[in-house]
Amino acid sequence: MNAHSPDLNVARRAVELARAAEEVVDVLVIGGGITGTGVALDAAARGLTVTLLEADDLAFGTSRFSSKLVHGGLRYLATGDLATAKESAFERHLLMTVIAPHLIRPIGQLLPFASGVTARQRAAGAAGMTIGDLLRLRARTPRAILPAPRIISARAAHDLVPALERRGLRGGMLSYDGQLVDDARLVVTVARTAASLGARILTRVRARELRSDGAIAEDVLTGETLDVRARSVINATGVWAGTLDESMTMRPSRGTHIVLDAADLGRASAALTIPHEGSISRYVFALPQQSGRVIVGLTDEDAPGPVPPIATPTEGEISFLLSTLNRVLEEPITRDRVRGAFAGLRPLVDTGADATADISRRHMVAVSEAGFISVLGGKLTTYRRMAEDAVDLASRSSGLSAARSTTASLRLTDTARVMQEVPDDEGPSRSQIDFAVRAEGAMTVDDVLDRRTRVGLVDADRERAGPAVEALISEVLAELA
Repeated sequence: MNAHSPDLNVARRAVELARAAEEVVDVLVIGGGITGTGVALDAAARGLTVTLLEADDLAFGTSRFSSKLVHGGLRYLATGDLATAKESAFERHLLMTVIAPHLIRPIGQLLPFASGVTARQRAAGAAGMTIGDLLRLRARTPRAILPAPRIISARAAHDLVPALERRGLRGGMLSYDGQLVDDARLVVTVARTAASLGARILTRVRARELRSDGAIAEDVLTGETLDVRARSVINATGVWAGTLDESMTMRPSRGTHIVLDAADLGRASAALTIPHEGSISRYVFALPQQSGRVIVGLTDEDAPGPVPPIATPTEGEISFLLSTLNRVLEEPITRDRVRGAFAGLRPLVDTGADATADISRRHMVAVSEAGFISVLGGKLTTYRRMAEDAVDLASRSSGLSAARSTTASLRLTDTARVMQEVPDDEGPSRSQIDFAVRAEGAMTVDDVLDRRTRVGLVDADRERAGPAVEALISEVLAELA
């Protein structure tokens, strides 16, 4: 396996774009989210030649709008989807022990036994957490990484989340799951790891038309058209898959989060798990972030119609998240304290279910009528398995000489120490911006603020940091040209 630099930048892009138009590769991947980059990594690690095309930036779509958890599937257990829960627990184990322990940390999740949580919800939640721990045991994840769930006292619960209402609090159930440093960070790291194994990662190149042996694509930066040829083609464009495969019927589901200051929950040291009113299978989570923020989510609403470049949260969804959270807090959080909001679209396949919440999160990999492969559904936690299945099918259907997948034992490249720093009130540091452009493929202010760092989650922070970030990006791009 030949070693290459993992660094992605405009200079490398120019060279590899020219080669992509001249050479026939084994695998052409369309889509630069977690699924597409995962496919590129899986294929490159097997010794296949790979080109990946992304119309915008890495993690531009759904992959940066998750709850930023690598989780064992509490919700899937609650709905009886044991197969998905098992798969999630196993993939979480690989991510936390082998693949990306440097990008994931354990986080406590507290189901409060508060007056706003019924006895039925407490029992169902506690049972789900207990069964989830059995799946942890089955996956062989050590207790040192994910401690056992346990009942805790009211005092302990309040210590973990000081904003909890004391009156009526009867303790809670504390379990543990995996929390990503950041979801977009995972995507960029997977892409850089694939690049280190020789994969061409080409952003700002839009696939206009797919066929079984390649794609007609456009360089978004110049408008130039190119014909990219390959022995197999994999469509990993998520909610946009139907625009390239007319036989595919998508049913996107909008998941909305709001962003709060950590102080709003008393600088909680554990996440809150709050059942929807009247439900034992759906939850709202309040998740502390390393940036001094808390994200609260998420919704599951049908999102019919044309797929927008970026989904927009609705006021109704924001109100729902606040009202659910406020059921267990001493002091209600009002709308004016919401610092930001974001929404992503889940790439669900239409199964005819009454609601998107009822559609399985199991992934689907299939050969389209046009002869290319589409990989759909699933979720961030199981991206590696989705990628393995997609490359397996590509190998069978196209006769590729590919080894077995090795990604279950392949550690992702380390993240530069400078990118692990939390940006201050002025925004990303000069070193962070420089590294994002020279080594992580960033080209614009949005790339840096929305995907290499998460400063852009709060509009006021974005406005304050934007001008300085733009000036430095221009300076670095000029050096690389």
